[in-house]
Amino acid sequence: MTNPIIAPSILAADFANIQREVEMLNASEADWIHVDIMDGVFVPNISFGIPVTKAIHKHAKKPLDVHLMIEKPENYVEAFVKAGAEIISVHYEACNHLHRNLQQLKALGCKAGVAINPHTNVQLLEDCIGDIDLVCLMSVNPGFGGQVFIENTYKKVRQLKEIITDANATTLIEIDGGVNQDNAPKLIAAGADVLVAGSFVFSSEDPIHTISKLKGV
Repeated sequence: MTNPIIAPSILAADFANIQREVEMLNASEADWIHVDIMDGVFVPNISFGIPVTKAIHKHAKKPLDVHLMIEKPENYVEAFVKAGAEIISVHYEACNHLHRNLQQLKALGCKAGVAINPHTNVQLLEDCIGDIDLVCLMSVNPGFGGQVFIENTYKKVRQLKEIITDANATTLIEIDGGVNQDNAPKLIAAGADVLVAGSFVFSSEDPIHTISKLKGV
């Protein structure tokens, strides 16, 4: 079994020292940097936007994995690609024409991801799974960091893995929310490929060691 891709969420970082935090991630075993964008409409919180993403990219030596928790993502994805995003996930619940959104992302030259909320059934992705590079399963309700992991996520990972396998697709499964040392091995065993960890990494005494432990799951 290969080691998981680790994508620490910069949302939990110290924004007064963002360059230092990004350089810490550069020096760690993290594979990607997860960037959460919230608009206060799709989710009940506002994070940051294109200028901050650009600033993160300026210092980052790892790919930016941008998670758009926003309405009408099609209006903003081009700007995020220009700001340095290599992977962009749009929310299934925010896209009336998901296939068109995926084609737009691919045409812009970035990996096309789809994020789904805890209440959304993974079967809804069956028809376009071959066009999706990454499915981001929310294992907490989107909007705020530091929430408790939703146990039903393991079942969703197994169901999604079955859909991917049946379609002979290469889609990666990403888990976002409440990931820690205890649930990480079970998520990987269920079929997850990418682990997003925010407060678990940035609140730890030694974030580089914490990332290393997650990587070795």
